[in-house]
Amino acid sequence: MQNAEDVDLESTMDEASLRRSEQVSDDLKRKIAEDASPFRMLTGDRPTGKLHLGHYFGSLRNRVELQHAGVDSWFVVADYQVITDRDAVGEIRERVYGLVTDYLAVGIDPEKAVIFPHSQVAALNELMLPFLSLVTDSELRRNPTVKAEFDASGNRPMSGLLLTYPVHQAADILFCKANIVPVGKDQLPHLEQARVIAQRFEKRYGRPEGAKHPIFPRPQALLSEAPSVLGLDGQKMSKSRHNTIELGMSADETAARLKKAVTDSERTITYDPVNRPEVSNLVQLTALATNRDPVAVADEIGDGGSGTLKKVATEALNEMLAPIRARRAEVEANQDFVRDVLRSSIERANDQANDTLREVHKALRMSYL
Repeated sequence: MQNAEDVDLESTMDEASLRRSEQVSDDLKRKIAEDASPFRMLTGDRPTGKLHLGHYFGSLRNRVELQHAGVDSWFVVADYQVITDRDAVGEIRERVYGLVTDYLAVGIDPEKAVIFPHSQVAALNELMLPFLSLVTDSELRRNPTVKAEFDASGNRPMSGLLLTYPVHQAADILFCKANIVPVGKDQLPHLEQARVIAQRFEKRYGRPEGAKHPIFPRPQALLSEAPSVLGLDGQKMSKSRHNTIELGMSADETAARLKKAVTDSERTITYDPVNRPEVSNLVQLTALATNRDPVAVADEIGDGGSGTLKKVATEALNEMLAPIRARRAEVEANQDFVRDVLRSSIERANDQANDTLREVHKALRMSYL
């Protein structure tokens, strides 16, 4: 077995490692179905804009299902990460409130969940200091997301915050002692970084005196089974491309967006993601909204052409989104409620972070009073 001090995070994405991660994830799903009480989940989003169908089908719906299953659910609003690669934060407060509003609208229960901006949890961010002593700059520079963000910036000088982005994510995960993290396969290196930090901390500093268990559990990946959803132009769904359907859009706005969606000239509708990605994407959106098989959806439309496809997709999505929109309108009209949700969650997150930091100080022999 490879020593934790010598882990090369680039190797975590090889085929054997991926298969192991898939096996672990499948086992976790079985255990959660049997008894979810031992599990705490940490997941979240950067408040960079409004959430859309890609977020909903890709992660939000699964998060709600895990919460309903009984998983202890913690959601980080990663507001500090907005400034890792941007020159300004924009309307950050409005975006945070909008993100929390979307969370509540899709069914995240504020009585059960903890929804917090990590900028408001001082002890969480202080954990970065001992964590940074456990990683090298070369490891951080090899991290796939750090490299991708750097490439996307036009190779301008990398900020220290961007370089340490994986360590900040590790602090988000480890401060609350999450043991499962829903991720896509492309995010496995970040989770491996958190696992490595947890391993190295115990090896180097040990446990607080008398403790029977490590301070930090080894978080495991709960791999998403959600299919990739394209934007309405057939490209990657992205807020900056204006090819999304946002959760907060009205039924008429959704219909207008879908009317302009890219398709092709063939009249017979088929589900063929490789050769007909744009048409297949609308079929898939319809299938996801109605919990049906996409091939069956395409067969039912048959020779109806793109006009019928868009009509069917519009009806399916608007029907699915109707209760979410109604709940969103309620929450949006009561920002005091959102503020109360944040206040309560921030208090809970701070209590947890302070407890964890005290354990860390004891392990570091830095408790002086």
